[in-house]
Amino acid sequence: MEEAKVTPWEVTGEVDYDTLIKEFGTSKITPSILESIKKHSKKLHYMLERGIFFSHRDLDIVLKEYSEGKKFAIYTGRGPSGDTHLGHMIPWIFCKWLQDAFNVDFYFMITDDEKFLCKKDLTLEQTNKLAYENALDIVALGFDPKKTFIFADTDYMNQLYKIALPIAKRVTASQAKAVFGFTNNTNIGMYLWPAIQAATCFLPSVLTGKKIRTLIPAAIDQDPYWRIARDVAPKLGFPKTAAIHNIFLPSLKGPQGKMSTSEGNEATIFTTDDEKTVKKKINKYAFSGGRDTLEEHRKKGGNPDIDMSYQWLTFFEEDDKKLKKIYDDYKSGKLLSGELKAILIKKVNTFLKQHQKNREKAKKLLPKFILKD
Repeated sequence: MEEAKVTPWEVTGEVDYDTLIKEFGTSKITPSILESIKKHSKKLHYMLERGIFFSHRDLDIVLKEYSEGKKFAIYTGRGPSGDTHLGHMIPWIFCKWLQDAFNVDFYFMITDDEKFLCKKDLTLEQTNKLAYENALDIVALGFDPKKTFIFADTDYMNQLYKIALPIAKRVTASQAKAVFGFTNNTNIGMYLWPAIQAATCFLPSVLTGKKIRTLIPAAIDQDPYWRIARDVAPKLGFPKTAAIHNIFLPSLKGPQGKMSTSEGNEATIFTTDDEKTVKKKINKYAFSGGRDTLEEHRKKGGNPDIDMSYQWLTFFEEDDKKLKKIYDDYKSGKLLSGELKAILIKKVNTFLKQHQKNREKAKKLLPKFILKD
């Protein structure tokens, strides 16, 4: 088994999430925290119930303050190096639920500057253009334009830079090396960039003139960015940012790592893929937990715990009863691997068909959401 590697730029190997919690120093989401969420939201999101969101920093404090009448703000983002794929969508779908359930503002940072700095093959013009293409996927999810603020860093730098400078002044190069793995060969832009990333943690407080804690829903590989923000927050008079982490949408090819464009576009499902493309990718690349022969599968059943079509359905099929039936039928051998793939294909294409319609409408709606200097 390949040893897991989890950084903000690379995820490889089979990830043990309990080990990550210990390594990163985060906390498990407990039943008591879920009960606290339920008191305010009435119904838990299925991703919480299934443990897709499994870890946190100071979520208990966020909930306590909310019960005392103190609102929080949601913050997450996207590094625009290409088209949006379904793995990116997981925390965004959850953010939409959080906004609706808690009636809070949502800040979405698109880091066109960082992608220009770290990707040799991308120009600044390309990353900025991709920023607004990616933003369409956020708008398409139905966020409230009165409570949602989207910005590309290079178009909002005047505001961000004023917040980033006091952060940068309090973070040394050795700290940046330790947290992010920078070396002497890392360009100097990347050394400053974590301070800009951290600035949005405090942006709601600056814009409103109130001390507002931010909550960041994101995959756990992004957690290192917020450690620096949390360290400097008390020194700058801001509340420490909180976080809630999701597990990775796995690669279609198997449980090693996460779905990513780094493994090749042929096995990555993008929000712009058509129905035939989705079908082809899932049929060709989705790792099967089925048996070698039809007879053996009918007799012994498949293994949904390693079958990527089933694992993906845990992210996208909201109905618990349907999901359990699929699990039981596959495990018993009643449901075949090809049939399970067909269920996933239909589910993904149904989601994408509506999303793409909304995405087209979002082209006219986008200006309502954008922050610029």
